Amino acid sequence: MDLRTKICFWVIVLGMANFLAYVVGYTVVGGESVRGKVYEDPADGTRIYKLDSEQEVGRGTFIYMGVHSIALWVSVAAVMLAMLTLAKDRIADSMQSAAMRGRTFCTVMAVLIGICTAGITFQFIHTFVDHFQHPIVLDAQTTQPNHSPSTGP
Repeated sequence: MDLRTKICFWVIVLGMANFLAYVVGYTVVGGESVRGKVYEDPADGTRIYKLDSEQEVGRGTFIYMGVHSIALWVSVAAVMLAMLTLAKDRIADSMQSAAMRGRTFCTVMAVLIGICTAGITFQFIHTFVDHFQHPIVLDAQTTQPNHSPSTGP
């Protein structure tokens, strides 16, 4: 097995292990935090962290699940690029008479994978950071979210 194949193999194995760890963490914790919410009590400034399943968790768990959700997209990109690298020679051989040559097709696919996963990763980062910068302020009397125009829905 050549070095390129070994590296691609280990990227795929580690990417799949990361995905498995995310699934286990998601199941054990009960959700993920990128689609979750951060609430702030205006009386004392304490924050409440809720996952997308509305389950309340600690700040550390909320941050861990957010970072793991973001890192998952990096793993997806790495696994897809490793698989494309392993299949490149076979694709190139099978697309010799096509309108687009196999190596060109692989390059286009690699660029698309990079752009799509980078876009999703940055969107997840922006959403996650926004939770901390703009928490939802709780109504002081009812401890329910105050949906004013400045805090969002």
